[in-house]
Amino acid sequence: MTRRRLPPWLKMKLPGGEDYTRLKATMHGLNLHSVCEEAKCPNLGECWSRGVATFMILGDVCTRGCQYCAVSKGKPVTLDRDEPRRVGEAAARMNLRHVVVTSVDRDDQQDGGAAIFAETIHEIRRARPGTVVEVLIPDFRGNESALKTVLDAKPDILNHNVETVPRLYRDARKGGRYEWALWVLERTHALDPTMITKTGMMFGLGETDEEIRAVLRDLVARDVNLLTLGQYLRPTPEHLEVAKFYTPDEFAAWKVEAEALGFDHVESGPLVRSSYHADHQFEVAGLIKEKP
Repeated sequence: MTRRRLPPWLKMKLPGGEDYTRLKATMHGLNLHSVCEEAKCPNLGECWSRGVATFMILGDVCTRGCQYCAVSKGKPVTLDRDEPRRVGEAAARMNLRHVVVTSVDRDDQQDGGAAIFAETIHEIRRARPGTVVEVLIPDFRGNESALKTVLDAKPDILNHNVETVPRLYRDARKGGRYEWALWVLERTHALDPTMITKTGMMFGLGETDEEIRAVLRDLVARDVNLLTLGQYLRPTPEHLEVAKFYTPDEFAAWKVEAEALGFDHVESGPLVRSSYHADHQFEVAGLIKEKP
């Protein structure tokens, strides 16, 4: 089967530069994973050259089989209890002012890895005081105790991506449920009304405009603050095909429509990913907190 050619607005420069090389050496030297590499993010070159990266904790093997994601699937190794300390050390070495921490799904763990998330937040705070900490968490299969463990560690932003419309979950997000995604966002504000919440969607899996609007309404009804909208890109021939490439103008129109519904800020564009310009999203929303 012939692979679809990317439209010109989706073509990126290969990563390189002094900052990119330094950051890569730091990550690998501390035996840490980045979602930038594992998920084959198209913005890797730009972000790493700017000295910005997203840490991926709980290993590099996911227990779920999402058909849009390039992260390895299978049986994970045991948890690395020293990983949180090394993430904190990396954040300090890189002088980061905004750290994003995400993970693979760890359905093999009773708490889904929530305790390691909490430890990682504490270690970043210890090693790099004043840094904004954003966590992009799994759905924990609706485990409220696990969600509370993360919230009690006081991240600045709690992110969980809905990814796509409910109809496509069965094919695209095996092991996940749309209801669990909404639950994470709703329960976060119930448990901590001051927490900033964030979520993201991919376009191009076959969703309709009305299905997108229905999801946006669901998110606004749960008082989600920040939203990212980006283009799905097929990481390998084994993953789901791209049903449509949305143009930059279409993404601009969705930004206008979503912000009119009530989001504090919407980052929308073909190459936008949930941690792309995460610090900028936080600032533009006017939600910066005073740091000690």
